Amino acid sequence: MEKIIAFCGIECTNCPAFIAYKTDNDELRKKTAEDWSKAFGVDIPPEAVNCVGCLAPSGVQINYCQECGIRKCALEKKVDNCAYCDSYICERLEKFHERATDAKKNLEEIRQDLK
Repeated sequence: MEKIIAFCGIECTNCPAFIAYKTDNDELRKKTAEDWSKAFGVDIPPEAVNCVGCLAPSGVQINYCQECGIRKCALEKKVDNCAYCDSYICERLEKFHERATDAKKNLEEIRQDLK
C-alpha cells in the first residue's frame, strides 16, 4: 500500500481505522474501538472505526477527522498537505505537533524535498 501523509503529517496508511476500512477487518475495528475509547474517555463503537484517509474530500472518515480544523483549512486552501502551504507552519499545526512529533517529521521531510 502506498504511503499516504495526511494534511497534518500523520501517516494515514499506519492508522488502524484506515487499515480496518481497507482490509474490512472487524477484529481490528473492535480492538481499535476499545483502545481509543479508553484513551480518549469516550465511547467509540467498532462500526465507527473506518476511514478512507483525510486527504479524500468525501467518503467515510473518523468523526474527529471530519471536524479537524487542520483538514478543513487544507481543503479550503487546496494543498496536498500542510507542507505545501504558504503559511507553514501555522499556530494550529504547531500546537498539534507538540503531541504528534512523527507527523511534524513527515511534513519536514516533504518540505526538504521541495527545496
